[in-house]
Amino acid sequence: MLSSSSRLLRVLSLLQTRSHWAGPELAERLEVHPRTLRRDIDRLRQLGYPIHASSGVAGGYAFRAGQSLPPLLLDDEEALAVAIALQIAAAGTVSGVEEGSLRALVKLEQVMPTRLRRRTHALRSAIVPMQRMGPTIDAGVLATLATACRDQLQVGFAYRDMRGQSTVRTVEPQGLVHTGSRWYLVAWDPARDDWRTFRIDRVEGAPSTGAHFAPRAAPAGDLRAYVSRSVMGVPGEQARVVLHRPHAEMERSIAHSAATLEPIDDTRCLMLCGAHQLDALVYWLMALDVDFDVLEPPALKERMRAAGVRLARNLARADGGAA
Repeated sequence: MLSSSSRLLRVLSLLQTRSHWAGPELAERLEVHPRTLRRDIDRLRQLGYPIHASSGVAGGYAFRAGQSLPPLLLDDEEALAVAIALQIAAAGTVSGVEEGSLRALVKLEQVMPTRLRRRTHALRSAIVPMQRMGPTIDAGVLATLATACRDQLQVGFAYRDMRGQSTVRTVEPQGLVHTGSRWYLVAWDPARDDWRTFRIDRVEGAPSTGAHFAPRAAPAGDLRAYVSRSVMGVPGEQARVVLHRPHAEMERSIAHSAATLEPIDDTRCLMLCGAHQLDALVYWLMALDVDFDVLEPPALKERMRAAGVRLARNLARADGGAA
């Protein structure tokens, strides 16, 4: 037998799967007496849920849309924020949540007032997701790791590194970082007596949780900065570029997950970032609309020179065609 609070949630869940439930059928589904069901319906109404009851041969219960949101404790802006987040989650980098996100969005819309439902429908029709950038990860793996971080539980998993080699790791998880295209786990690795960063899409199978561990101070005091430096610190894959703009100005333009910035003087700063995708980095630097000097790696300088020659050639061709 379900507890009273669990049964109320079950009633709500069932009411939202159909436009109408016959009273006896709903009571049978919940395995309760019809009088118990009526009391549960009354309780839900007291809490503000819009449940309509009808009598007679075809009588029963229906969950009515278009009401206010007191049970959810959401104002208009919060409700729209949740709707947008669910829409994005349905096309995001976490696999296994697409259908659940859409179901949750439908349920949310059912209790939205008409004015909000219209705005949500407009957002759903206007938002067109781009092709996913980066690998997807399993929602169950993400939830297990998040729980282990919260409850300070050791976690074990099989891990495939960048060279394709598999190892079994047992670590003390600190937190999860999402860079926009990839998810990372930051954890203390007792076997190596140091902090480590793990790409979650390289975790193989389901992680297992173990004993509690004593908390530690976060590395460098900021997990985002630590992940950024870890990702950029791969040997042979780091770029150093002088940007001819003040450090404070560039900090507003460049995300921590993309690069690390260090002030040089009042007018320049040093940018450190990954250089494992040189063509993308060339495009990004040119799109910044900032004067810059590439210090390293030499391969990036060569790509920039080649891009400049190609651009000059194309401009000359365009000028010749215009003449």
